[in-house]
Amino acid sequence: MGKLFPRTNVGGVSLSRMIIGTNWILGYSHTSLAADNMIRCKNHSPQVIADMLEVFLNSGVDTIMGPFVGNPHLVDAVKLAEDRTGKGMIIIDTPIINVDDNADARKEAEKVISSSKKLGATFCLPHHSSVEQLVNKNKKIIDRLPDYLKMIRDHDMVPGLSCHMPELVIYSDLNEYDVETYIQIYNCMGFLMQVEVEYIHKVIWSAKKPVMTIKPMAAGRVSPFVGLTFVWHTIRPCDMVTVGCLTPEEADEDIEISLAALEGRPPKLEGRSSPKKTEIMKD
Repeated sequence: MGKLFPRTNVGGVSLSRMIIGTNWILGYSHTSLAADNMIRCKNHSPQVIADMLEVFLNSGVDTIMGPFVGNPHLVDAVKLAEDRTGKGMIIIDTPIINVDDNADARKEAEKVISSSKKLGATFCLPHHSSVEQLVNKNKKIIDRLPDYLKMIRDHDMVPGLSCHMPELVIYSDLNEYDVETYIQIYNCMGFLMQVEVEYIHKVIWSAKKPVMTIKPMAAGRVSPFVGLTFVWHTIRPCDMVTVGCLTPEEADEDIEISLAALEGRPPKLEGRSSPKKTEIMKD
């Protein structure tokens, strides 16, 4: 076994600084319907998904993020990879919850949060599409957020926030909400980021809690070497990078590129295929 991936601490839990993303498992390509269907066709079974998860686990990358509620084949894949390797995985669930301001909606939200715990999640970070409905920019608050964070604590999980809107990080810190980590989009292209790369960089470095960055390769718009090297070199030692892969081979490459970036060396990778390589491209 090679070198194990570096770790960090979030809310008293040790987890790998690289996090396994699930968009390229569940079929969220951010490219096209055809690409979505290609992903779902490739990763059609728990057995196939577990093949990729094994690569991560064998390198000490034991943390996985995604919407686990409603995706039982993903839950099954994690269990299968754990059984094959004898290693446990840390699940970061990002469930969509009903945040309407009434009793029935709160019961529905708590039921979803309870499901996160039952499927084995250690962390529960309500999906950005739910939390952003509660943002009041005028008052600089996230209205009723403490209600949902308490539900997460009551179900013995670590709470955090999934943030596409950077104000979520700022307002949460400002109001000292009970969260232990943030998810924030961050990549060199500014893909899907709501403000400039330079500003999000400041948000991450100013955050009071560790940040789980996502979309480092801008959903395939930059190469792994470019995207991962940029993010690893511009975040803090406590922060994390979430990486989506389609195959076990991609997982191997992304791990090597990331370790190289962290160790300040060139990655040890074979050159890309090409119909006719010149001498300079053969290594």
